[in-house]
This record gives sequence, structure tokens and C-alpha cells, in this order.
Amino acid sequence: MTVSMRVISAGDGFRYLLKTVVAGDGNRDPTTPLTRYYQEKGTPRGFWMGSGVHGLGHGELEAGGEVTESHLQLLLGLGCDPITGEPLG
Repeated sequence: MTVSMRVISAGDGFRYLLKTVVAGDGNRDPTTPLTRYYQEKGTPRGFWMGSGVHGLGHGELEAGGEVTESHLQLLLGLGCDPITGEPLG
């Protein structure tokens, strides 16, 4: 087993997740959707969990719902609500 570690920070840090974890450590053209990730077996899709989920997106998100690429970009990349795009914190 090989393990690698990387610091993930606000801003572009979410891109690491998109390029490695979400894409199954494979090469992915950044202009294409994550089709390969969702079609292949391996790492399961991300899903919302926790008691704070209901506070995001004016209650539109719910625990167990799928986390999308745009959700990740808004939340981790920009520090914004993953549905409304309003700044958090």
C-alpha cells in the first residue's frame, strides 16, 4: 500500500480532491464531467451527512444526498453555501 498526504487549503484545495480521489487517481480531462468516476466501481460517491446539513441551501440539502462537483467548488473552493452561493462564516 502507498499512502500520500497533501495539505488541502481553502481556494483551490478542492481541486486536489477532484483530480485524485474523485477521479479514482486516474487522468481526467477537467472539461468533462465526472462520468468515469460515477460509472466505475471503487470509491463511492460523496454524500452529505451530519446534523448541520439542514442549515445549508435553505434546507434544500438533506443527509444522504449526493455531493456534486459544483457543491464541492462552492463549499471548499469558495467558502460559500453549496446551493445558494452565499458566503459562509
